[in-house]
Order: sequence, then structure tokens, then C-alpha cells
Amino acid sequence: MSIRFPASRGSARRVTPTVAAGLAVLATVAACATPADSAVPPAAGETTTLASPAPGTALATLLDDAVAAGVPGVVVRVDDGVGEPIELARQADWTTADHRLTARDQFRMGSNTKTMIGVLVLQLVAEERLSLEDPVEEWLPGAVPNGHEITLRMLLNHTSGLADYIYAPEVMALITGQSTTPLPPARLLEMGTTLPALSPPGTSHAYSNTNYVALGMVLEDVSGETMETLFQQRILEPLELPDTYLAVDGESRDGDLLADGYEPDAEHLAPLLPPGTPEGVAFAGEARDNHVTVTSIDPSWSWAAGAVVSTPQDWQRFLRALMSGEVLPPAQLAEMKDTVVELPDDPASARYGLGLEQYQSPCGPVWGHTGGIPGYSSANYVDETGTRSVTVVTTTQFGLFEPELGTAEQGVIDGAVCTMLGETSPVAAN
Repeated sequence: MSIRFPASRGSARRVTPTVAAGLAVLATVAACATPADSAVPPAAGETTTLASPAPGTALATLLDDAVAAGVPGVVVRVDDGVGEPIELARQADWTTADHRLTARDQFRMGSNTKTMIGVLVLQLVAEERLSLEDPVEEWLPGAVPNGHEITLRMLLNHTSGLADYIYAPEVMALITGQSTTPLPPARLLEMGTTLPALSPPGTSHAYSNTNYVALGMVLEDVSGETMETLFQQRILEPLELPDTYLAVDGESRDGDLLADGYEPDAEHLAPLLPPGTPEGVAFAGEARDNHVTVTSIDPSWSWAAGAVVSTPQDWQRFLRALMSGEVLPPAQLAEMKDTVVELPDDPASARYGLGLEQYQSPCGPVWGHTGGIPGYSSANYVDETGTRSVTVVTTTQFGLFEPELGTAEQGVIDGAVCTMLGETSPVAAN
């Protein structure tokens, strides 16, 4: 479904109107998952652990609880900037025949990609090749209705009012793996801009992946380079991120390093969908213990909005470099951290900057982003100084709409953030 669900993080995962709309669109895609050739035999042991604390520690217990609740797998990496990072991996028995999960694996990071896009735009702003107040019409003439009134800043902080292209049926078929015919960015932008606008430009925050497809097209136009080249030359090579790349198809660039992702099969997905959903709606993939594998689904439909693959270690290196001033000049970093409230009626709402989000965790504010793409839910955060960092990746996305799983995942996120900050999570203390 959506590459990232814009919910304010709290004690449990919340289903926002955007999420509900996405579920409703998914309900229009009726197809059956590919049957498995044979069942995967169970493997001994529920967990794998890498450089982890003792099994009885609060954070490790939260991961164990998440797997016990039904999460296929969860990985945590916490770096407090002083000692050796804590790296934990837990997975259900039925997943081990596919892949032995570790904190060194690659994962599809979904909408965390937007932070890198924000960096690329702001680098060009610093070079005076772009301005945040440029109307999108200047760079993509005729491509965006009302483009004279929508600025690059509005695209970056999701105040453009543009609808989300992921709700177009053609895109939903790609997201679920029922279609394998890629759509070029220009077509994705067209789909988003033909849907009714969410609000007048500049009036309110409304998360939309269409904004970042438009930004990707602007970046390619002004630079004369492909998106893959921009990532490589401006971020990945300078920061030495060897295990990070922009996915252009469903193949892993590094073989077995990409962890497997799972979504509920048709029967178990159905209760998570709105009433009236046609029977047979499902993700394409091989059957695995009430789930299907979705690792082979091509994520290129998310492009500049969410197609980056990375490891926890690489992504934390990126966030620490960003927040410590290694990636952007001070003026542009300050612009990136200039935020708008995501949910005005929620006192605990996250705030959104220019591809960067501030989350009000139970143990204090942190900076980063979240991501959701079939098979993978992720949260990456860093403290204000760029000294401490944390990553949590769960190997399912739609499965987290089951309340117990969503609550367990949120507990892991808050427990990991609090561990990073040297505090005790309220969840872990219970």
C-alpha cells in the first residue's frame, strides 16, 4: 500500500484517514496470491541475536513480545554514540527457512527515502541552482495543475494539496504485485494530479507521495542526471554507504543481503480491509504460514518517494552525518528542520520539515522519518546533535493493522528510541 503512513506515533499504531483511504483503494484490487509449491518446514528457535544485550533486558523482551504477537520479524539497531551498538534480530520460526534475519541485512526503507530527496534539493538550493520558493511550474511546465501556486517548499513539507498517486488502481496493482508493468515517473505524477486536490496550496499538511515524484523529476531536470546517479554521487559515495541503493526493479542488488518481507494472505488480509471488500483481494507471492512473501514485488513504483534499499548501519550513518552538519550547510539544515504540524488536533502529533520529521517520543523529541512499503515497516531516528541513532525495521506492513501487532511494533520503536536516549520507555517499564 502506501510507502509511508503519516500517523503521529503514540502508544499504539493509529489508523489515520490516509490509511483508511489506502485500504479502501486496495479493496478494489481483486486477485489471488500465488500458491506455494510446498510448506516451509519449521526451524528450531524463535530468534536470532547479533551483538545484543542479555536476553532478559527490556528491549530484547519487547522484540520477543512482538514476534509472539505475530510479527514475522523485527530488527533493532541502537547506537548511543559511546559504546558498541546494540543489534537485535527476532523472527518467527516459519520465516527462518527463507532467511536468517540479522541487523546487518538490507531492507526496503520506503518513505525514509524522502529525507535523502530533501537533502538533494537543499544541496542544489545551497548551490543556487534551485530556490525553495520556485513554483513547480518553472521546472515542470504544464505538468501540475495550479503549478504557479505550488512551490518546491510545499512539495517538500506536503502542503501542496496534491493527492496521492498510490490511490490510482493501476498503481495499486503494482503495489500488490498483481501487475508487473512499470509506470514512468511522469505517468505517476499525472495520476496524482488528475485526482481531486486535497486542499489549496500552502494551507495544510496532507501527506502525498506525488509531491516527491514531482521533486524527483525536478532534480533530474535541473541537474541533467538520473536519480540513481544523484544518489550515488551526492550521498552514497561521499558518506561511504556501500549497502544502500535506489531500487529500479524487484531484484536485490546484493543477493541474499535483502531480508524477506511478508504480508497476510487473502484470508488474513480480509479482516483488515473495509467492509464490502470483494473476496480474493491479496498480495502476489508464495504462501508462508498465513502470509505470502512480497520480496519480489518491484518497488520502483515508489521511485523518489520511497525506493531506497539500505541497512540500519548505513542509514544511521546518513542521519548522523545530516544532523551533525556534514551533509548540508547550516542555513539549509535549518530550513530542513523548519516544521509544520502533521495532525493539528493531536497534541502528540509529529511535525514535518523538508523531508525530515520530528517525532515526539515518550522520552523526548527525535528527528528522522518512517517508511512503509509491502513487506517492510521502518523507523529511523537520531538525536538533535547527530550523536545517537536508532533503527527499527519490521518485516511486514499491512500485518501491523492487526491491533496487537501494531501496538507491539510501537512498543519496540519507543523502547528503542528511549534506549538510544538513555531513558526507560514507559512500555518497557510496565
